[in-house]
Amino acid sequence: MKKTSDVLIIGSGIAGLSFAIKTAERRPDLSILILTKSVDGESNTARAQGGIAVVLNKLKDSFEQHIEDTMKAGKGQSNRKVVEMVVSQAPARLEELMEWGASFDKDKSGELALGLEGGHSQARIVHHRDLTGLEMEKTLLKKVTVLPNIRIQDHYFVTDLLTKEEKKQIKCIGVKAIDKNINKLIQINGRITFLATGGSGMIFGNTTNPSLATGDGLAIANRAGARIKDMDFIQFHPTALYEPNRHPLFLISEAVRGFGAYVVNKDGQRFLFKYDSRGELATRDIVSSAIVKELEESNEESVFLDCRHLYFPDFKEHFPTIVSYCNSVGINPESDLIPIVPAAHYQCGGVEVDYNARTSIKNLYASGECAYTGLHGANRLASNSLLEALVYSHQAFETLIKEIDEVQFAGFEFSESKSEVTSNKNTLIKNKLNRLNKLMGYEVVQGTDLVLKEEVLKKLFQLKTEINEVETFSIAFYELKNMTEVAILILEDSISRIQSLPKRARNLVGN
Repeated sequence: MKKTSDVLIIGSGIAGLSFAIKTAERRPDLSILILTKSVDGESNTARAQGGIAVVLNKLKDSFEQHIEDTMKAGKGQSNRKVVEMVVSQAPARLEELMEWGASFDKDKSGELALGLEGGHSQARIVHHRDLTGLEMEKTLLKKVTVLPNIRIQDHYFVTDLLTKEEKKQIKCIGVKAIDKNINKLIQINGRITFLATGGSGMIFGNTTNPSLATGDGLAIANRAGARIKDMDFIQFHPTALYEPNRHPLFLISEAVRGFGAYVVNKDGQRFLFKYDSRGELATRDIVSSAIVKELEESNEESVFLDCRHLYFPDFKEHFPTIVSYCNSVGINPESDLIPIVPAAHYQCGGVEVDYNARTSIKNLYASGECAYTGLHGANRLASNSLLEALVYSHQAFETLIKEIDEVQFAGFEFSESKSEVTSNKNTLIKNKLNRLNKLMGYEVVQGTDLVLKEEVLKKLFQLKTEINEVETFSIAFYELKNMTEVAILILEDSISRIQSLPKRARNLVGN
């Protein structure tokens, strides 16, 4: 394959694809290469069920309400200027998606149907049944295929960034990647590199993220010296379908509670109002914490979603994927309770970027879940993630168009590895991954027990040492290496944050 490209994009979700489309249309003279470690379309974006938060009904809603909802959900840790920028761009970014061909549900009057989700003061969630992310992903991939200056290379796993120091500043000049088609390590030179690699949910014992969410972009950026921020802000989604020995877990969308479903304990009691007056419509962090406390008190394995009181034909029409999956595992939402547990869902911290998605490394951009923008603060408001990716990829596009002509290819010798990379997952790697998953539970991340956190951190460093001594080099090896390094970042940030608080305030952290 050609080993240079003007623009290198790592990841094929909404962040990477929207950036590629805009850049390709504006500058057809630029070569754009999208690398994805699986196949195109396999991403966190495609798993997003809920929708995209957009203020459209100006009679009931307003930008200010959306801004305040975001700030409140983020526990005051969000950057207000960032929140204002993202919220105000939402209608324009939605309009672009629709111009590209994305379809969204409409009400009986023909207007876009707006759903309600936890933490939102108004109904403002634009959706495509419970397949919003998949609809966006398919639309963007279709658009990409008609742009001749974009190439997508499947089965390329990026192991590291190529960097060069220039005038005491680190700049990115490309990537090292495993071509999984030939099991060789290669180098690819790029003028601009764009990280859109998603999150790191597979670190955790319970997660809703797909198996490819192994923190790769964050780990390689960290090894290259990029600034990383607020890694301890991991959001747990309160309603993952509980299935013993399954990893990852199936997500039950936030929109199900917005539709009217109840969260109940083993006795059928709605217990969330003990913790927040909004009950099921409280933010994810509050609902997750309440469920964990209920499970600790009851010693049960799960609580339940109760949809039995809802008009089932409408429910099935809105959530066909959820109903189908529940049926496939022997659960009928019309007559059965749905067992649920909190699961790691979204990484609010990440590679720190400015308003234009630029990282601290020159010529390296980041957007989507791998990036820390300041939008989400300590807890993401439902359906703000797809919006954030669209806005920051747009900001990156606007900046790249102004700066790309000043960026030259950096010279370095291309070298193709002669040693083959093994393609199999061996037992040693699997066992170490199981150890990592068992270490990274809800209490370790969200709790305030410093002794527990320090014990886990010590074990993570030991695991990292063992991994570095492994002589086999497979994709599974690199993923485990990345996940362990990201887990260490999470625990270090968590310990540091709690240590900085007065003792009387420590019991408030994570609640």
